[in-house]
Amino acid sequence: MFTVSLIAAPAAANLDDALPGGLADRWGGDVTRWLSPGVAAEFDIAALPADSDQVWSDLQTIGIDLAIQPAGGRRKRILIADMDSTMINQECIDELADMAGFGPRVADITARAMNGELDFNAALTERVALLANLPEPVIAQVLAERITYAAGGATLVATMRAHDAYTALVSGGFTSFTQAVAQTLGFDEHRANTLLTQDGVLTGQVALPILGREAKVDALTQIAARLGTTPQNAIAVGDGANDLGMIQLAGSGVALHAKPAVAAQAQIRINHGDLTALLYLQGFADTDFVTP
Repeated sequence: MFTVSLIAAPAAANLDDALPGGLADRWGGDVTRWLSPGVAAEFDIAALPADSDQVWSDLQTIGIDLAIQPAGGRRKRILIADMDSTMINQECIDELADMAGFGPRVADITARAMNGELDFNAALTERVALLANLPEPVIAQVLAERITYAAGGATLVATMRAHDAYTALVSGGFTSFTQAVAQTLGFDEHRANTLLTQDGVLTGQVALPILGREAKVDALTQIAARLGTTPQNAIAVGDGANDLGMIQLAGSGVALHAKPAVAAQAQIRINHGDLTALLYLQGFADTDFVTP
């Protein structure tokens, strides 16, 4: 059996009452289960439909996300999440670079790296070098003035933790940001790169080895082993090329508002819903949500 999930942006709540039932009839599905009126519904089917890609494309034009997963084992024991442009709305390195006077240059490199056009480690090294001599207190200033949290993130973390899941924030960014973000959102642990400083300024270097794509895969593997389970029991979310490894390894891998090259290779694409979509994908109803 497979479960078909239909998810709209909560702000739009434009999932029409008739749509899930009509699609279930078309695909020989069972009765619709509403998880949130106007926002999320699901139903089960016996076999994967041949026209699912076309239906996905059609639904994208009206702002509805579609995902089809095996019905069993949807509730996951691990949440592993990217930070930049996933749990927060910004790329921290771009914000630091803007403060250093290199904003557009670094933002262009970031966009190309996240779309898989550049080697992540080399691109990170190049961008961090431009931060040399930036006063260390600028990090706290960026956190206070420029960083905003992605919609649904705190609810996602709190709800999964309330249902005994382990939550990890794993970023190719910097620990000076993941520490604050993890604490605010309630993650159990965080991993990222460390910006090196000397005499109160950034040196333009990060501690080695660089945490990139493979390190995210290793983090998922290590966390699963430590908890006595496997990556199949994880839901992973990210938007960039360095997230693809963990997205593809996890039992449920979600490309959230992702770069085109990333979305094309992901199991599940969420382009309209917010981070609560990860809860609906696991079968949680909005009445199950925990608000921190």
